Amino acid sequence: MSGGRSGLSRLLTAAERAAPVDAVAVVAEDLRQRFGAKKVSFLIVDLTGKAVARLATAVGVEGAPEAERIPLFGSVYERVIRTQRLYQESTGQGQRVIAPVTNRGDAIGLLELLLPAAPGDEVLDEVGEAAHILAYVVIANGRFTDFYTWGKRSRPPTLAAEIQYQLLPLSLSCEAAQFTLCGSLEPSEDLSGDTFDYALDRDTLHVSVTDPMGHDMASALAATVLVAALRAARRAGVGLAEQAQLADRVLADHGGGHATGQLLRIDLHTGRARFVNAGHPWPLRVREGTAQAVICEVDHPFGLAVSAPQPYRVQDLDLRRGDRLLLVTDGMLERHGETVDLLALLKHTRHLHPREAALTLTSAVRDAAGGRLADDATVVCLDWHGPQETLRRVNSGADTRQASGGRTEQIP
Repeated sequence: MSGGRSGLSRLLTAAERAAPVDAVAVVAEDLRQRFGAKKVSFLIVDLTGKAVARLATAVGVEGAPEAERIPLFGSVYERVIRTQRLYQESTGQGQRVIAPVTNRGDAIGLLELLLPAAPGDEVLDEVGEAAHILAYVVIANGRFTDFYTWGKRSRPPTLAAEIQYQLLPLSLSCEAAQFTLCGSLEPSEDLSGDTFDYALDRDTLHVSVTDPMGHDMASALAATVLVAALRAARRAGVGLAEQAQLADRVLADHGGGHATGQLLRIDLHTGRARFVNAGHPWPLRVREGTAQAVICEVDHPFGLAVSAPQPYRVQDLDLRRGDRLLLVTDGMLERHGETVDLLALLKHTRHLHPREAALTLTSAVRDAAGGRLADDATVVCLDWHGPQETLRRVNSGADTRQASGGRTEQIP
């Protein structure tokens, strides 16, 4: 029924040989044969984080792709994504097993199998391993096809939205030994150009949140110029103040109006955090059960094109082990965001993984607006584990093989 490590090697080899759009289907067929599964499905998480799409996995299927979209709220799929625990239950048709497909905290989707009989620990371990491999299969093949991008979208985006989505990092979540991070963006009706970005170097975590003024294409184009300038400066290795100055000049030179932003850099070895605030809302922080704003100096927004630009100030940010830090755009605080007690909600969601906390926070603002936001609502949620950590904490969003008996949720 199973083939251990040799079976997993065959699975990976088969996926690598398949066409990018067929890779998941080939994995599904391998699992059907190896485990005698009656059904095998891959469900990808929607961009909104509120639904999953069951992608067609039949090898050789022609024509337009199809997907069954399933709301996550209150479902067993939501439970598996939230807990990152393999789920098992007995049904009238066989044993249903659902495993998280996750890579470094990025909840890509779910692997669902219907097995003819109750699986033992060895089979469950192999299913977990197969789900882990599937995460890499989706990431690798997503470079060559739009199939997985299409699956993440519940509706076709506008051109402005397409531009905005392409500016976001490829993974909205990231886990390392010292931190766990996730961003969430709830777009407004007219899209306001909010973006967030991060990069992990050997010694440093870089994070940015930006918010151009305006709506639709104007803000999308301004966001494109701004994000490109910040990434170019970051990749050139310049300091925070120089990154901010470059973004300021480039946005002004290209007539992109102005934008607020916050740039953060954390030394992973010392834990020292430094940041620049360009006209942006203050960060929020939860420490030892208390949520409060981190009061800081605020410099001018990017793109003002002043004749004698004032230098941006690089400030120290007090970051301690166990802190949760939240970077937000003004859509979280103004208009409908004013009706949400963000500090109370931040404290209330402290026990959640940053992935779920970020989604809960932006969803609260969207719900307060009756589902029709006048401004983008964006957050980046960062948990700081401390510079003394050397091994990644998979228990806050596991994506590796679980020890037998440790992470399976079984429903008789």
